[in-house]
Parts: sequence; C-alpha cells; structure tokens
Amino acid sequence: MTRDVLTIETQSAEETVRLGMLLGGLIEKPLLIRLAGDLGAGKTCFTQGVARGLDIPDDEPVTSPSYTLMNQYSGRLPLYHFDLYRLTSADDLEDLGFSDYLDADGVTVVEWGDRFEENRSAGLFITLIRLDEFRRRLIIEAHTAPERHLLEALDARWRKETAS
Repeated sequence: MTRDVLTIETQSAEETVRLGMLLGGLIEKPLLIRLAGDLGAGKTCFTQGVARGLDIPDDEPVTSPSYTLMNQYSGRLPLYHFDLYRLTSADDLEDLGFSDYLDADGVTVVEWGDRFEENRSAGLFITLIRLDEFRRRLIIEAHTAPERHLLEALDARWRKETAS
C-alpha cells in the first residue's frame, strides 16, 4: 500500500464481498465510495459486502439499482446505493437529488462512479478489474487524511484475514 492507494486482489466473489464487509465495518461516519469497472467486475458484490459491514440485515437483498437508479438501506449508517450506468449527463445527477445524499448522514456507494468526474477528490475511488472468471483486482484511492486512515485499517484487517 502506498500512502494514498491500496491494491488488493480477491480470489472469488465471496472474497470481494468479504473485503467490502471489512470496509463497511470500519466506516464510522458518512462517506462517498465511487466504484468503477466493466460489467461483471464485482461492483455490486463489493457493495453487498459494504452493506453487511454496515449491519444491514442478511435477509435484506442488496441489488444493483440499474433501473431504479438508487436503493436505500437501513443499517448502523444508512446506505445510499446509486447506479449511474443509464445516466447521460451530470444534469441527470441533479434530477436525482444526488448532492443531497452526499451531504446526508450515511454511506453513498456509486456504481459507475467514473461516469461523471464531479467529486473525484471526495471519498474513496475504487476501480475493480476483472482478472479472470473469479479473481478481481481492487485499486482503492483515498484523498484525505481520514480516508487514508480508513485504508490503513482496511489493509491491516485484510492482511490479518488472509494470513489465517
């Protein structure tokens, strides 16, 4: 891990969910998480893990909001899950009231978060790369001191988990 970037490879969808769960368990205050990656890269799997780490019940299905554009879940912190795949302009974000969620009290996860470059320096920016059918490389970028501390804690927990 460099100071601002953490790169982790997961070996299965379950590990990608587990990494998200570890991150979700570390989050203590509102945070923006922008996810980028091709179709099938694991963005929704990762978000499912974040949801479980935020104590959203296991019986609450966490699905990609491809058609609804945003799903909201209640946990230790609220989770606002956006999917920008179908949006065509930054104006569409305003129509959704997107900025209201950035100032809200929860965790905002945005699939296809690279579609619009606004707020690139806020929150965590995670690129998921499909290496093969099962393995994924996640490149997690932090831009502020609190986010860097979050990355350091995630790195330590992941190393502990995978060493066992």
